[in-house]
Amino acid sequence: MNIETKKLPKSELEIKITVPWKEWKDFIGKAVSKISKDIKIKGFRPGKAPRGMIEKKVGKNTILDAAAKETINKTYKDAISKEKIDAMGSPRIEILKLAEGNDLEYKANTAVMPEITMTPWKKDIEKINKDYKSKKTEISNEEMDNELKKLANSRVKLVTVNREAKKGDSAEIDFQVSRNNVPIENGSSKNHPLVLGSNAFIPGFEENIIGMKEKEEKEFEIQFPDKYHDKNLAGKPAEFKVKVNLVQERQTPEINDDFAKSLGKFKDLEELKDSVKDGLLKGKEEKQKEQKRTEFIEKLIEAMKVDVPEVLIHSELHKMVEEFGMQLQGMGMDIDGYLEKMKKTREDLEKEWIPQAEKRIKSSMALEKIAKELDIKASSDKIEEEMNKTLQQYKNVKDLEKNVDTARLYNYVKGILTNEEVFRYLERL
Repeated sequence: MNIETKKLPKSELEIKITVPWKEWKDFIGKAVSKISKDIKIKGFRPGKAPRGMIEKKVGKNTILDAAAKETINKTYKDAISKEKIDAMGSPRIEILKLAEGNDLEYKANTAVMPEITMTPWKKDIEKINKDYKSKKTEISNEEMDNELKKLANSRVKLVTVNREAKKGDSAEIDFQVSRNNVPIENGSSKNHPLVLGSNAFIPGFEENIIGMKEKEEKEFEIQFPDKYHDKNLAGKPAEFKVKVNLVQERQTPEINDDFAKSLGKFKDLEELKDSVKDGLLKGKEEKQKEQKRTEFIEKLIEAMKVDVPEVLIHSELHKMVEEFGMQLQGMGMDIDGYLEKMKKTREDLEKEWIPQAEKRIKSSMALEKIAKELDIKASSDKIEEEMNKTLQQYKNVKDLEKNVDTARLYNYVKGILTNEEVFRYLERL
């Protein structure tokens, strides 16, 4: 087998492969045998008819095409292994010469792991670390008060009252929205919970509920905001029919020692405040760490020179669309519905996300290159420990074998932990 390679732009490689006749003719026999098993020829058992009759039935080109496909599958893998080519994705194949009695010639264009060069970057990382050391992480009195109020609001006691609803009350309502006496899609609800004054509905709606009593019904008209997300309703008036089923007064506990004790593990308010402050500090420190790591990545990408293969960009875009779809599912939506609402296609979405996809790929490449150059590795014990956390979710071996590709999981966990080790190295500079 003769192999010739030629570098192409965008980290692609052209591989021209010539397979000698004496090698690829064996694949013709295998192709004939395989095809004969799938067709019926009178007087012969499946797989036993002579080539001449098979050829007459399906045509010579069908046999040669099938043989060439099997030959290419085998010889392409052998070629990239022999030449130590770090190929990515599926190659684009072009057959150059296909004739019985002659050598088979074909060309394979494949994306390869790009060459990455980096200009000096350590001083930039050191400067980022220095800048962040001068930043003090503090919690203001206002932040403390807001967090304590959130805690108190999460322990609100609801007391049913027989009076007019007022701002701050909770209410349960039935409502229906119409346009020109025609109900709008998804414009009705039963026993819908609403905190009056929360501005959860369009302006003017909650104001109409204030003053209503339990079992009272009301009809009113208000206009949707000009910038409402549904363009069919934006800036247009609509009719609302509302019935109040329940009015409840929200009794928020006073923030004192008794409130702290009611949470279960605090002896007084000061101990609660210490805990809240500690939580806020950890949250701020974690956010600051993420901000710093984002700045690391920005500087590393600036230092990189690399041609990102199209196949990697398309693969990353596919992954991003899948991730976005899962986020939408968590909000009770699906991606097709979202795209229809936004009047976009998947192709539109992917086109918009190309710069982001390229940035994600470069980020991964930069961390991987530093890990290789500095021989930074995650320990096998840590990889195994993290893998076991995932594997423990499955009840038995059959579930595990059915749902988990352990080799893929190993590489994924190894990558995540190695990146974490690289970040820790950068943070020490």
